[in-house]
Amino acid sequence: MAEAVREELSALGAIFCGPNEWEVLSLSDGTVFRILTRAEGFMDADIPLQLVFHLPVNYPSCLPGIVVNSEHLTRAECEIVKEKLLEQAETLLSEPMVHELVLWIQQNLRHILKRPETGGGSEKCTSAASTTVDDGLWMTLLHLDHMRAKTKYVKTVEKWASDLRLTGRLMFMGKIILILLQGDRNNIKEYLILQKTCKVDVDSSGKKCKEKMISVLFETKVQTEHKRFLAFEVKEYSSLDELQKEFETAGLKKLFSEFVLRLVK
Repeated sequence: MAEAVREELSALGAIFCGPNEWEVLSLSDGTVFRILTRAEGFMDADIPLQLVFHLPVNYPSCLPGIVVNSEHLTRAECEIVKEKLLEQAETLLSEPMVHELVLWIQQNLRHILKRPETGGGSEKCTSAASTTVDDGLWMTLLHLDHMRAKTKYVKTVEKWASDLRLTGRLMFMGKIILILLQGDRNNIKEYLILQKTCKVDVDSSGKKCKEKMISVLFETKVQTEHKRFLAFEVKEYSSLDELQKEFETAGLKKLFSEFVLRLVK
């Protein structure tokens, strides 16, 4: 990690020192962190914003990746906010910019929301873990330890998959819960950020909580022998043989043997 980035992260941690305002999510392939802030929206009402930044290894010479989420904004509005932040980031290249971007959105959110625009032109950086290369169709398999609020959790996963144009399966077999996703690699990475940073379940006391028991079993570029899923479906399997058949039909027999079978041993 470059010294300038290390100093910026230290400063951000000191600035956003309130409860849950700051969290480092990953230090691999650059740095990914989350900032919770508020910005003035319509009718002077404060809107909570969750901003996830990905600083690539050559940042600040290149743009950071940004994901914007808010329970008070639609998905389209979040995309507009992200695009405007990236436009502003282009004016700050070569200098540490995250704090400047947070201050800018705090001051300008109201004006952005009053001038809604259709998306476009920002596909080069669509997520907090994005790259500037079109990686084609990718696939990943996730393992969840449990779901307490299953109905709400499933609806949330379906919505994220739909919003990010991902296809695949949410699979239940006994206590095993798997999520198989296909789509643009950047969108899959954005899904993972949502999965790790949003409150999708409840804890043992019934309070909303983030998903802390998720693991990525594998990630690979979709090959010619792999089935292309046309939609995202939720499926329950009554036996391991039935689940295995699903993987074999998708051309994933080897991956099933290597990664799924060990979950039942």
